[in-house]
Amino acid sequence: MTADIVLTNATVYTVDGARPWASSLAIKDGKVLSLEDIERGPNTEVVDLEGAFVMPGLVDVHNHHALAGRAALFELNFGLDAGLDDILAAVHSRAAGLGPDEWVVGGAWASTLVGTLSRSSARHALDEAAGGRPVMLSDDSRHNRWVSSRALELAGVTSSTPDPAGGEIVRDPSTGEPVGILLEAAGVAVERALSETRTLTADQHVAASRHGIGTLHSYGVTAFQDAGVSSDILRALKSLDDAGELRAWVVSSLLINDPIFGFDPIGAPLLEVAGKYRSEHHRPDFVKIFLDGVPPTRTAAFLEPYLPDTAHGACHHGATTMPGDELVGWLRTAAEAGLSAKVHCTGDASVRATLDAVEKVRAEGFTEARFQVAHGQFVHPDDLPRFAALGVAADISPFLWVPGVIPAAIAEVLPGDRAGRMQPNRSLLDEGALVAGGSDWPVSESPNAWEGIHGLVTRQDPTGTFPGALWPEQAITLAEAVEVFTLAAARAMGLGDVTGSLVPGKSADFVVLDRDPFRTDPAALVKTKVTQTWFAGHRVYHQA
Repeated sequence: MTADIVLTNATVYTVDGARPWASSLAIKDGKVLSLEDIERGPNTEVVDLEGAFVMPGLVDVHNHHALAGRAALFELNFGLDAGLDDILAAVHSRAAGLGPDEWVVGGAWASTLVGTLSRSSARHALDEAAGGRPVMLSDDSRHNRWVSSRALELAGVTSSTPDPAGGEIVRDPSTGEPVGILLEAAGVAVERALSETRTLTADQHVAASRHGIGTLHSYGVTAFQDAGVSSDILRALKSLDDAGELRAWVVSSLLINDPIFGFDPIGAPLLEVAGKYRSEHHRPDFVKIFLDGVPPTRTAAFLEPYLPDTAHGACHHGATTMPGDELVGWLRTAAEAGLSAKVHCTGDASVRATLDAVEKVRAEGFTEARFQVAHGQFVHPDDLPRFAALGVAADISPFLWVPGVIPAAIAEVLPGDRAGRMQPNRSLLDEGALVAGGSDWPVSESPNAWEGIHGLVTRQDPTGTFPGALWPEQAITLAEAVEVFTLAAARAMGLGDVTGSLVPGKSADFVVLDRDPFRTDPAALVKTKVTQTWFAGHRVYHQA
């Protein structure tokens, strides 16, 4: 059998234990045919890579590609280094080109600004910058909102509005009026007010997904799991695939509950319609459950309490979004429908609750369903071996926990001995857990897996902005980190037989790098660049 394409003179790292290295790669009908320079036909394309390093396409088990595309195309963007004055200036500039009641939407402000923004004076400054227009700005976790007075008015949020279940309207302690910070589910009212006046068209949703996937290609990502989709996103992915434009393996996560996005439908109605959006490269195979919030706003659920503060007292642990029986019910419902589940857990109590629920569902005979603990920065030592025992994958986002803004914000609300013990990756691997890499982009500022790999290996900030190392004993090897962002992530999302390693029969998804990472100083891993990205035997990105 002759190959369509043969890549020669390469350093090929396969992420296959049976044959980790090769020097050639032969492709037929979009799949890996051989790791040898096999017989060529008259139409075989031969590509001499001149010794370049080749590895499987990167796999991102947790991102929000369409939201990232939407933000890039249609929203205001400013970096996490922006202070209050910088944000106000950006809002003022954006508002200058808008009509009198058009929305300013964007982000992301740093978690460390919660205190600064939790004052009525800050909201008044935002009103002035926006010229009285409605404004909604997300924080770095995308779980919380800072909004203007006009946005509160349109959402019907006043001093007499009760806090919604799973959310908090931050109020001025002397007047009781909303200061403009809306935590978790409290922001949904504003999201819905926004949707009444600014609805993206079907073509704009397609453009957002196309832009997001194009950005992923530029970082070498050929397969990913979107961690929370709307019906609009499902429809856009189906449209792209039907048009032959979906050049990635995509697994979608169907929202069971929605404390932050304001999507509709969710839960059972979404599960009922998701199947019609399945296509060759798109698999709506997971449900997504938010079981808690995020630590900086004290909405993550912990076994031990947060540091005391005036709003919550000395015994605040946070809470899960649903009781254990309800969680078991949803996991069972998903499994009965042939679906798997991703559960958002940022505190160790929510991690334990998820493991307890999975244990019950496994005992009922549901052995095929895949389960993921998403984020799981904090895991009680007693629960580490349970991941492997129960077949639960750890969906980790090293972009978010190396020294940086988010760990600094967490250190303000948790005792130091707990705040610094995030992401026990070495321990999880040693216990036999499947550890899968995700960016959580656009919560992270880019989906560059080499930032994550750098963090996994060094436990240090890849940018060099923040000093020190976070729990360095939990560092893993480069080979392990590469597998976390390739084969392990593919397995976690049900694509292990399709992609994630370069073996005959799998999709010919691979990247060409500007260096051999195994011959690179670990402190320089983040400088690794993708020069080419190939999906199913077709080049989808080439560095200009």
